[in-house]
Amino acid sequence: MMSRQAFLCSLGSLYLSLLFIFLLMDVYARPANNSALKEKPADSKDENEILPPDHLNGVKMEMDGHLNKEFHQEVFLGKEMEEFEEDSEPRKNRKKLMVIFSKVDVNNDKKISAKEMQRWIMEKTDEHFQEAVEENKMHFRAVDPDGNGHVSWDEYKIKFLASKGFNEKEVAEKIKNNEELKIDEETQEVLDNLKDRWYQADNPPPDLLLNEEEFLSFLHPEHSRGMLKFMVKEIIRDLDQDGDKKLTLSEFISLPVGTVENQQAQDIDDDWVKDRRKEFEEVIDANHDGIVTMEELEEYMDPMNEYNALNEAKQMIAVADENQNHHLELEEILKYSEYFTGSKLMDYARNVHEEF
Repeated sequence: MMSRQAFLCSLGSLYLSLLFIFLLMDVYARPANNSALKEKPADSKDENEILPPDHLNGVKMEMDGHLNKEFHQEVFLGKEMEEFEEDSEPRKNRKKLMVIFSKVDVNNDKKISAKEMQRWIMEKTDEHFQEAVEENKMHFRAVDPDGNGHVSWDEYKIKFLASKGFNEKEVAEKIKNNEELKIDEETQEVLDNLKDRWYQADNPPPDLLLNEEEFLSFLHPEHSRGMLKFMVKEIIRDLDQDGDKKLTLSEFISLPVGTVENQQAQDIDDDWVKDRRKEFEEVIDANHDGIVTMEELEEYMDPMNEYNALNEAKQMIAVADENQNHHLELEEILKYSEYFTGSKLMDYARNVHEEF
């Protein structure tokens, strides 16, 4: 009869054997790497540092043509937007909102006019601009390895592919020797679009090298009038169905949201179409002729357009102006806090006067 010690030794040997078999199975079961240049999954943080963002703070539309749902909060809160989290204490958020109200109300008459709101919107938009400039300095250093103050397309391409998981040294070597890169179709399409954008950001005289200011235009086209035009062309290209380089209402609202599978999804799609229809008819189509031209879309997209800022101020006031005096009182902003901050404050009027 086998002793207890011998049994345990036998059991341990069996366990190690099975573990070894499972490890071998795991190795051989893994899919082969189709690209010899791939080394690891892309680090999203690194990729975001060099890939132009789809979302531009303080701009009403995304790069892909979707409306910026957080626009009102971005131009009302600026850098303080992150402080208004859904799980924050309502009382603290109420106090923060009171402080912001006092800053917007420059003449201290306890109400905010359209002109005061316009000034505030322009100030917060400029704040986003300055934030983008500071971030660009860091991102530019990341893609300028030799520190000569200029970045070539090949230098950027190497860093971009490295952020996508390709082996940076191998990519650099292949580009240097004019060897073919094995890149999947999706990544190649992104590269082609980025190259077009790179050329547009290259100010005269064109040298295919971007300095820090040009690189800022590449990442943030809202900083450059020329790049703003290019961004508008891209959006119209994606939405324009008949090729006339203009947008009708039907073209603007036909951007697919997704497959509708249930009533809840249908409601989301309906709300999406409703929002886009309203924005098209009331804001973008300036002359209300049912057609949006490149010029109209460019004016709409320009975050530093003072006329747009005034119109936005009037719209924001109209949302919460319950007494119809064309101004905003503190109680009205607190009551409609979700619109201005994304945070819904409960008991908004409680202790307002003693706190403020």
